[in-house]
Amino acid sequence: MIPLLILGLLKQNPGSYGYELLALMEERHYKYIVNFTKGSFYYNLQQLEEKQYIERIDQLDDTRETHNYIITELGDKEFQKLMYKYGSRTDYINLSFYAAMLFANEYKSEELTRLIEIQIEQTKKKICLLEQSLEHNDTIPTYFRKMLENSRSHHLVNVQWFKELLKDIRKEN
Repeated sequence: MIPLLILGLLKQNPGSYGYELLALMEERHYKYIVNFTKGSFYYNLQQLEEKQYIERIDQLDDTRETHNYIITELGDKEFQKLMYKYGSRTDYINLSFYAAMLFANEYKSEELTRLIEIQIEQTKKKICLLEQSLEHNDTIPTYFRKMLENSRSHHLVNVQWFKELLKDIRKEN
């Protein structure tokens, strides 16, 4: 999915250099959509260049040379293909927490309570970051904004679910 992000960002920001694209991904909180690291980002950037989906244009500014990129015609076709591939899929939502919940009855209730409290705390932080992005970023494209709003709604539902789990544990004790 990282290639889709890179190609899409280059369509929006032609001539950007790698660090700019990575900074946009971080600023827009794409980590909530796709797991990526700095290394995986640059690896995918290199792969896209080798496959001739993007073209590097070296530019010299006052102090240094930058490697700027543009999407090629072949890259635009790949972008269209990836949009269909990921846009037509429906995936299950999997939280690592779900795996732990499979064995909740085998775990000490006070420890389980702590795990749920951690989930609530972490999820509230995600909600806060999403709300900050929505409030303070006028450059968010319409559909990305709607996606962030949807993500926030899912997290709010999860917080409610976690709180209900806590109530159930406390009733049992």
